[in-house]
Amino acid sequence: MLNSKKNVLITGCSTGIGRGLALEYHKRGYKVWATARNLDSINDLQKLGIVTARLDVNSQQQIDEIANKILSEDGRLDVLVNNAGYGSMGPLVETSIEELQQQFSTNVFSAMALVQAFSPAMIDESSGAIINIGSVSGVCTTPFSGTYCASKAAMNSLSDCLRMELKPFGIRVFTVQPGAIQSDFARNANAALERVWSEHSFYKSIESFVRKRANASQERPTTAESFCRKLVNKVESQPISSVIRLGNGSWALTVLGQWFPTVLRESILSSVFGLNRLK
Repeated sequence: MLNSKKNVLITGCSTGIGRGLALEYHKRGYKVWATARNLDSINDLQKLGIVTARLDVNSQQQIDEIANKILSEDGRLDVLVNNAGYGSMGPLVETSIEELQQQFSTNVFSAMALVQAFSPAMIDESSGAIINIGSVSGVCTTPFSGTYCASKAAMNSLSDCLRMELKPFGIRVFTVQPGAIQSDFARNANAALERVWSEHSFYKSIESFVRKRANASQERPTTAESFCRKLVNKVESQPISSVIRLGNGSWALTVLGQWFPTVLRESILSSVFGLNRLK
């Protein structure tokens, strides 16, 4: 017998936004498919009645397997949440092409692979929602996070296109641009920075500013619980705008990125991240 409740697939549920959304949707009566690369990290969610599954979003085989499983068991997918992400940090000219490829593979290509895996079923049902968790970093590019910002800007653009192309089929596409949200992002960003950083860096004299950028997401962060509750409220209210900005700093950085003249914006950011000290 096919599942009669609304269902949702969420990627990257081990911590932060993904875990928060799994709990929030579960509280609202959805059948939640919570996924993570490390299945042990979400075992506690299973005990709550949430369906858990291993999913490395960079594996097309695993994407196909989870899509086949959900569609065979439930017959459809009501909500897809592309949340899994990777945060590469460090000076752009010192970042390897392999690191750049990893950034786009996780934040852009995998999300599109999941959209392509589930959109045919959504089109057949003439309904569904796709929620792409982007970042305000895709609106306002900051020094020492160029690869990350570029990947989020790409996801913003792809979401805009998907929204227009899928609307005729009854599918809603939301672009979510969080500010600082309580999560393990800073810890993971610092780990990524260590793979890029060199004691011979051109930016060695301002190393503290480079590290400041890696930790920026956890400066006075909004709690994941509060963020996720507000986000689901907005999605379920079918807002006029499909671009959703929530969390500390989300609107300030948007204004800086979209409304400040380029020369002024770059001057401010160069000062904040110590680049003016290299002169």
